[in-house]
Amino acid sequence: MRDEEIIELYWQRSEDAIRATAAKYGGYCGSIAVNILSDRRDAEECLNDTWTAAWTAMPPHRPQRLRLFLGKLTRTAALDCLRARMALKRGGGEAPAALEELGECVPAVPGADQAVEDRELERIMDRFLHTLSPRDCNVFLRRYWYAEPLEAIAKRYGMKVSTVKTCLYRSRGKLRNYLEGEGIFL
Repeated sequence: MRDEEIIELYWQRSEDAIRATAAKYGGYCGSIAVNILSDRRDAEECLNDTWTAAWTAMPPHRPQRLRLFLGKLTRTAALDCLRARMALKRGGGEAPAALEELGECVPAVPGADQAVEDRELERIMDRFLHTLSPRDCNVFLRRYWYAEPLEAIAKRYGMKVSTVKTCLYRSRGKLRNYLEGEGIFL
């Protein structure tokens, strides 16, 4: 089923929308959740939260790219689950390591203006990603968006794990310099 047809099912409030979404994007969204949470049961719960969030968001929202929209909903749900889990205990998953690595470059933005500042940071990050080579951009996204393990990234791109680490280290350095050039200092 085409994405436009699935979105239309949501707008018609048809329960078939969730079945069609799960059939087409269950694997994609499930891999995001599993990479972040490292637990299949939590990932399944996260997928249910994703489908619920999609149902709630459409209408009024009509996503331009359903795959990216669902990926973002899944990632948000998985990170929320991870935060809740880590409030109870520490450790688990690739996300804590990936977020710690990226935390050296991306500032935390407290305050009432956080939503506006987050959107601006998102635009800056998008421009930064376009400065990277396609391979470096893909490696960066695999690690910091999908929270993919270093070993999986290395296998996907035919690289050694040490090469992936070096690539990410250099990309974080470039990001730090890019953010400073944009007036964002840590």
